[in-house]
Amino acid sequence: MRDRHDISGQYEHYLDGFSDTLTEVAATGRRLTREELKARRTLGEQAAEAGHGLRALVVAHLAAARAAWPVGPGSAESTLAALAAVEQAVDAFAEGYERAQRLTVRREEAARREFIDDLLYGRGGLGRLAERAERFGLRLSRAHAVAVAEGPTAYVEGLGVARTVEAAVLGRFDTRSILFTTKHGRLLCIAPGDEDEILTCFAQQAHTATDGGRVAIGRAQPGPGGVVQSYEEALAALEMAGRLGLADPVLRAADLLVYPVLARDRQAMADLVSHTLGPLAEARGGAGPLLETLRAYFDAGCVAAEAARRLSLSVRALTYRLERIHHLTGANPADPAHRYMLQTAVIGARLLDWPNRPL
Repeated sequence: MRDRHDISGQYEHYLDGFSDTLTEVAATGRRLTREELKARRTLGEQAAEAGHGLRALVVAHLAAARAAWPVGPGSAESTLAALAAVEQAVDAFAEGYERAQRLTVRREEAARREFIDDLLYGRGGLGRLAERAERFGLRLSRAHAVAVAEGPTAYVEGLGVARTVEAAVLGRFDTRSILFTTKHGRLLCIAPGDEDEILTCFAQQAHTATDGGRVAIGRAQPGPGGVVQSYEEALAALEMAGRLGLADPVLRAADLLVYPVLARDRQAMADLVSHTLGPLAEARGGAGPLLETLRAYFDAGCVAAEAARRLSLSVRALTYRLERIHHLTGANPADPAHRYMLQTAVIGARLLDWPNRPL
């Protein structure tokens, strides 16, 4: 075991004046002055900023106290005074140490938040971003992907669901290559693009923890700007899923690429919906029920029995609706030659929120 005098010697700077003060207190019975306590707090702050461990520093104080401990006549009173002085000194030292640590944590968190904001919005120059990223465990020369989770209520970083999800993921994977944060009430996970299992685990944990939350995963993109691209893809996937009413709890931007393409030319899409599905408005009850029938039919893989089950209809009733659609539009949903046009028009109706909104 290391000698206690060696320990106190190693931290001599942080014990400055402690032994002399203890000797004087033992002789006079006085308590530590305000200035002495302030000095101990300052030394505690300096020790924390230098990266020393609090446990070793407390041991060093106790070793120094042992070396300066009063002996001889009247030692009972001196011992009580010395004990009180040690208690005051160590408490003040620890207070300063903890205060410095809190300030350091706040500075680190502020730097981390600033870096994440710059990373997600492409600010600060790509080269500088790559340099700063290494401090937080990211190597932006690699491809990265971003998963974005949103739940019934906003996520708060380090609390509640966000903390639970982060702990579950970090308990399974290398923490050095994963970055968690919150943005606008959503929870984000940034991970290497070739480690898809990390984002899959994140998605599962986020969905389970919120009992209904939704997660979108952007495609892996290379370079410092890749994180921005993947993040924007994930956000677009969430927005698209909301507009289309997609029920999947986990969405991949790669699987939804067709929707932005279809939505790019709004006028052409409106013409298609109007020409193909417009006649459904002539049906009793309007276009809504028949449009919902088409959605269920296509979502069920054009299996009538499954579509009927989803709509809580008999197969006969569903078949009647499909025949009615054929009669009104001239397009047969069961005919492969007509199916693509009808399905594209149904997607367009979702994107344009028709018939709730006029084309």
